[in-house]
Amino acid sequence: MPLHVPLAPAPALRSVLTALGSPTAVREARTPSLRAAQGPATPELPLPVHVLDRITAQGLSATRLAGWRFLIRCGDRAVAAADTMLTPDGWAFSHFFEGPYIASTERALQQAEALQQQYQPRLLSVPGLYMLTLWLHGEVAAEPAEGHPAATDLLIPLAPAPPGISAHRPYRVSELLPVLTLRATPVPLLGSPA
Repeated sequence: MPLHVPLAPAPALRSVLTALGSPTAVREARTPSLRAAQGPATPELPLPVHVLDRITAQGLSATRLAGWRFLIRCGDRAVAAADTMLTPDGWAFSHFFEGPYIASTERALQQAEALQQQYQPRLLSVPGLYMLTLWLHGEVAAEPAEGHPAATDLLIPLAPAPPGISAHRPYRVSELLPVLTLRATPVPLLGSPA
């Protein structure tokens, strides 16, 4: 089933296109693959990036929209990504980057395309676990800037995933939540001997 990729805010897309058209922005980016790319670079597959700041024993807290991420494609592959962020003046280009999450995101999106159910793809960052997942939200018509993971939504951890969590394995939120809760719960310190 096709994914229902949400439309990014027009100013976010414009800011990425402006950065791609700026020799200074591309040259100063820490992305050798983008600087060395042959042919035109185009931003594709805009994904809202949500951050999950807290995981409690009761479940997931609401997420907050941190920005939009675009995969930057040259030819037949993504060579980098561009992040945007919301500023007091609206959406603005933040930075280009490369690394393992680029190929991992593409792979997870291909996995999601092969599923039988329709989803709205998003990225979910769990900073406390140094974890990034492709979040497949079951409400395809939902506002991409809002919401939190529902128990039946799928999360596909991107590589590299935290130890003990398999990258590229689709998990229902209800299945992965106990693992995340256990990992995110601080271990109580034992009192020191007096």
